[in-house]
Amino acid sequence: MSLRALALTVTLCAAGPVASQDVAILGEVHDNPDHHAEQAAQVARLQPAAIVFEMLTEDQAARATPGLRGDAAALAEALDWADSGWPDFTMYHPIFTAAPEAVIYGALVPRDAARAVFDSGPSEAFGPEAARYGLDRDLDPEEQATREAMQMAAHCDALPEEMLPGMVAVQRLRDAVLARAVVQAVDETGGPVVVITGNGHARRDWGVPAVLDKIAPDLDIWVLGQTEDNRPLEGGFDAIKSAPAAPRPDPCAAFE
Repeated sequence: MSLRALALTVTLCAAGPVASQDVAILGEVHDNPDHHAEQAAQVARLQPAAIVFEMLTEDQAARATPGLRGDAAALAEALDWADSGWPDFTMYHPIFTAAPEAVIYGALVPRDAARAVFDSGPSEAFGPEAARYGLDRDLDPEEQATREAMQMAAHCDALPEEMLPGMVAVQRLRDAVLARAVVQAVDETGGPVVVITGNGHARRDWGVPAVLDKIAPDLDIWVLGQTEDNRPLEGGFDAIKSAPAAPRPDPCAAFE
């Protein structure tokens, strides 16, 4: 039975990615602790050779040594997590300890590189292999418009319209950087590889899986999306799990 068929014929609580696969991409809503608990459980089940984090730069990933991983406070300090802008490290720490020998890879696009995309585009920020990863080409106009509308909605309809193409370009760059890190991790460790990332990057239709399908079509990929309160999750996933919505302030209040 194929991995995708397996995901469709068993409940997520009883099964998930299997040890023979190459890559498991585990989506999340960043501030939902239940989503991170599910990611940690999947990592513990799979025992990957490598874990790619959207939240870490390459330099930060190199600091996540096996000797530090059992100490949440020490690891958070080594990663400068308090200044990162990501949610509380206590939600992410169990993922590191679930496979303590896994090699950690970072795929975070630094802020200065993301800002530069607005002026120079994603190709220059990505580097020499930009064409291989599709960053030298414009999106189909319909997809571009859909992505811009999603960026506007995600920012409470408060963004200037002229910013939207740049926001989409940054998202594409992040997808490509994550995919590149996955390929590197597979090449260097042999896999399997787990990817910890937001649902937007995990979606099969145009996220990291779509990039990997183009540059490494032989990889066997399983994708988990995680939603809240059973809300629909668009983009195509092999399995979807829902958890209660995390308590959070109104995200649109900052735009008022």
